[in-house]
Amino acid sequence: MKTDTVEIKGMSCSACARASERAAAGVPGVSNASVNFATEALTVEYDEGATGLAAIAAAIAEAGYEAVLPTAVKSASVPIGGMSCAACAAAVERAVSLVPGVSSASVNFASERLSVSWDPSVARLSSIKLAVKEAGYEALAADSGPAAVDEHGMAKAREARWQKRRFVVALATALPLLYVSMGHMIGLPLPPFLHPMHEPLNFALAQAALTLPALWAGRKFYTVGVKALLRRAPNMDSLIAIGTGSAMAYSLWSTIQIALGDASAAGHLYFETVAVIIALILLGKYLEARSKGKASEAIKRLMGLAPKTAVVVSESGDLELPVDEVAVGDVIRVRPGERVPVDGVVVEGSTSVDESMLTGESLPVEKSPGDKVSGATVNGQAMFTFRASAVGADTALARIVRLVEEAQGSKAPIAALADRVSGVFVPVVVAIAFASAVAWLIGGQSFEFAMRVFVAVLTIACPCALGLATPVAIMVGTGRGAELGLLIKGGEALENAHRVTAVALDKTGTVTLGKPAVVEVLTYGHLDEEAALALAASAERGSEHPLGAAIVREAEARSLALSSPDSLKALPGRGIEARLGGAEAIVGNARLLEERGIDVGPAAADLERLAADGKTAMLVAAEGRLVGLVAVADIVRPTSRAAIAALRARGVETTMITGDSRAVAEAIGREVGVDRVVAEVLPEDKSAAVRALQASGKLVAMVGDGINDAPALAAADVGIAIGSGTDIAAESADIVLARGDLEDAVAALDLSRATMRVIRQNLFWAFGYNVLGIPVAAGLLHLFGGPLLNPMIAAAAMSLSSVSVVTNALRLKTWKPI
Repeated sequence: MKTDTVEIKGMSCSACARASERAAAGVPGVSNASVNFATEALTVEYDEGATGLAAIAAAIAEAGYEAVLPTAVKSASVPIGGMSCAACAAAVERAVSLVPGVSSASVNFASERLSVSWDPSVARLSSIKLAVKEAGYEALAADSGPAAVDEHGMAKAREARWQKRRFVVALATALPLLYVSMGHMIGLPLPPFLHPMHEPLNFALAQAALTLPALWAGRKFYTVGVKALLRRAPNMDSLIAIGTGSAMAYSLWSTIQIALGDASAAGHLYFETVAVIIALILLGKYLEARSKGKASEAIKRLMGLAPKTAVVVSESGDLELPVDEVAVGDVIRVRPGERVPVDGVVVEGSTSVDESMLTGESLPVEKSPGDKVSGATVNGQAMFTFRASAVGADTALARIVRLVEEAQGSKAPIAALADRVSGVFVPVVVAIAFASAVAWLIGGQSFEFAMRVFVAVLTIACPCALGLATPVAIMVGTGRGAELGLLIKGGEALENAHRVTAVALDKTGTVTLGKPAVVEVLTYGHLDEEAALALAASAERGSEHPLGAAIVREAEARSLALSSPDSLKALPGRGIEARLGGAEAIVGNARLLEERGIDVGPAAADLERLAADGKTAMLVAAEGRLVGLVAVADIVRPTSRAAIAALRARGVETTMITGDSRAVAEAIGREVGVDRVVAEVLPEDKSAAVRALQASGKLVAMVGDGINDAPALAAADVGIAIGSGTDIAAESADIVLARGDLEDAVAALDLSRATMRVIRQNLFWAFGYNVLGIPVAAGLLHLFGGPLLNPMIAAAAMSLSSVSVVTNALRLKTWKPI
């Protein structure tokens, strides 16, 4: 049986509710139906094998009311093949957005992925893929995970090799063609049968023949470009096809003129222009493919961390199985130096584990029974066994890879202008090319001159640089962040983080370790410090109170000899009374000792000082006399003070928000150096404190780790979760710090600033290149007595423009936190 709640529309009174109820209850397979008129909701229990919500909704519709069925929006990330520029990405976006039921579609040209969400009751993934195909592109398998990532990576590597082979063929054609067409101009010898003055037809035919291999190498420009033109969605391939096709057609026409006896037409051949343009653009495409491969190396390295096999402990002995066959609950043995295959909990053995590949923490972490281990981390020098708790797509590594994939496929708001320009770029460039050519013809220039301008404008225009400027920087930036344990969930989070002007910090578990520890031991009698601590720890040994546990941990850390209490009495809110070897011991607050008639005067000054510092004082008494004091506090993380100082140095205001008392909060605030302290805040009011900061004009980042921080993380402009905290906090956050160190919050803001700086540089270059390059190609300099841009130079500039954008973004691969 399944139970669902469905909204009912059209009811005006309780009679309507009863009518809807009867209609739903009358459907075969429905065992119970109840309509709440106040909430306008139907709660229905039914057998899924006999009926479904659609049948129930139909019955309610027959009764004259409307059942609003819940729609489960589905999402997928689909690799797209066949795109050559940002205009292609815009065309795919448009085609998918027009599919009924699709709520959002976004294509990332750098990662060549379509992120799409749709209503499964209206559309299917197959219909979305069909729309992509009809737009002239290829939608590949939408599966995610290691296999899909590997397959897509291998496909990109094959494409890069293919681009290289095509470039080599075009270059092998272009070089001899350049020699034949221009060598005689600088005195290089030519065979007599190719002399342009004496044998002009042979001269033209030889060049035409040499151009054919280059055309074959660049055939994709024509097959894809012409199809895009016919679909009225021209792209970069269309520009190249029109430009080189025009030069080729004019050269063939000149060859025909030579064959008909006009030898002067030998000076109007542009076969070498066609071959060189194709060779240079193929070179640019090859370099671009290689650079884009490097941009996604971070995710490949993450995937490569996962071991392929695991040693599962069974009754018949150890079995080495593929990691895909490991199930939750299996006990797995890990030998020294091996990688942990999946996530789990240690059941036997103690070791140290290198978790740097997931958290960025360089020091190994000690593990003993009961501690969690993560897949892909490296075991130290001891063997241990653990029980698998998460496998496959549920492991920490898989979640990180998925998060990085989604982030790399996302778009930043700053990319919106480039996307809009890319959508209309190619038609505008074609119009400029035609207008320029016609203008020069009207101005009295020859057809040959106009054609050179036409080809140069088409060739120099580069939508690729515009399309790559933002996404490739996001790919490299988020990938570098993942390597450092800074998991940034998308382009919007990355962009918002660089503008943060205020950081709100949760205290417990964020600024502090979230775990009470002994910070001071004082004595007032015949016992020394260690003896007083040992007495308190022995008394607290049977207690479950966190402060008592902290005292026991400290004594054990000092290797003190402890005894177990003969009897123990807990006094809530005051402390404990215990008997140790027949002697009475009390550990508690001043109120408890005073109730027992014990003088606490010697500790009065210390109690006042410790209270002012936000520390909890536990007085220790033995045989009716005060003998010591143990101060316990939630100690500040070692890096918190430096991290907060770094934020303030960057002009970021810091506010600590906590539910603790004002005295404790202000003591911690003074210690770490925050600008403001907001204390005694209920968990549900933390988000209100964040909104108050926003209301003062600040762009706020919230850093927290617990369930009670989740609303504040969601309310903040940028939510940053400490990775050692709860899953709910991480789900609500825009950035997750895997290492759980506050200094990483500073690093995340710095990385966002570095990435946004690269994006701005890329956009400036991409827009500036086209704004300056297209007028020069159109003959602007020539108009004022300057040179006319050669189409071959234009092709070289276009190829370098997209490569330079990607290369600039790749600088982020070497970025390091300050």
